[in-house]
Amino acid sequence: MSVTSRTRVALAAALTVGAFASGSAALAADSYPSRPIRMIVPYAPGGGPDVLARKASDLLAKELGATVVVENKVGAGGMLAGEFAARAPADGYTVLLGSSSHVTQKVLQPSLNFDPVKDFVHVTRTGFSPSVLVVTIDSPIQDVQGLIEAAKAAPAPLQFASGGIGSAAHLSAAAFSQVAGIQTSHIPYRGSVEIVPALLRGDVQFAFPVSSTALPQIANGKVRPLAVTSAERLPTLPEVPTLNEVFQREDLALDSWGGAWVPAGTPPDVVAKLFAAFRKVYSQPDVIAFNEQVGTLVSLSESPEEFTRFVEAETAKYRKIITDSKIEIQQ
Repeated sequence: MSVTSRTRVALAAALTVGAFASGSAALAADSYPSRPIRMIVPYAPGGGPDVLARKASDLLAKELGATVVVENKVGAGGMLAGEFAARAPADGYTVLLGSSSHVTQKVLQPSLNFDPVKDFVHVTRTGFSPSVLVVTIDSPIQDVQGLIEAAKAAPAPLQFASGGIGSAAHLSAAAFSQVAGIQTSHIPYRGSVEIVPALLRGDVQFAFPVSSTALPQIANGKVRPLAVTSAERLPTLPEVPTLNEVFQREDLALDSWGGAWVPAGTPPDVVAKLFAAFRKVYSQPDVIAFNEQVGTLVSLSESPEEFTRFVEAETAKYRKIITDSKIEIQQ
């Protein structure tokens, strides 16, 4: 066979393989989903985020026509779940409930084995979980200005609790301290469930628990809310101002947020199906109301591309907070 003939045969074979591969990908997208989908939840079973995920998984299963199995992968602040999902096949059958924690921990620990931006397709944001600035109900501090004045008058920095270095409670307090121009001292605990008990014991003077933790304590008359980190006031705390209102700024929306991520390389048609399903489920009035009951505000992205831009912007925002506050993981 001549060189020219061999070249033609090789080219024909390559085109055949390429056409087969393209056809297979299209077929896979057309038939998706044809088997159970795993929803990777980086939270312990029984907690607020887990309960929300399980409610959503049942509705997604009906919408997609396939079983959606929730798998809790807890550890390293959600990073084990992130790494597991990043290494999964890019076929749409592994969906991570990614969050702001994945972004902030990557900023704090560049050596993590996955990149929250590059290693995923960001399907859609599902909602925000604001934090609430609180003091004990018997504290003389009545509002944010009172807290600032108390901090400036105190002989030593006021202390605040968090669920760990780089957690939402930590970064919210760090950003607040910067803007308020006060010196504060961070007391990290082993988890967010310890924040309010530490405050009630008097170990710390203020804290920024997430709204799902703060709301029951507010209702029980244990703590006093001073401000919320959301862009707008919470429907469940309409009388409590936002930090943006207090400081007359627009850059102090410091909510935790969550959304659906799939491994990079997932076919666009599969991503589109997941995007449509998540939007339909999270647009249901009962889902919105259920989220609001636990302090989460449903907020859906306009497109996967918009969500990716949001994740990139959040990465830059928290990198600045972490850098300006000189926050580091203690080895």
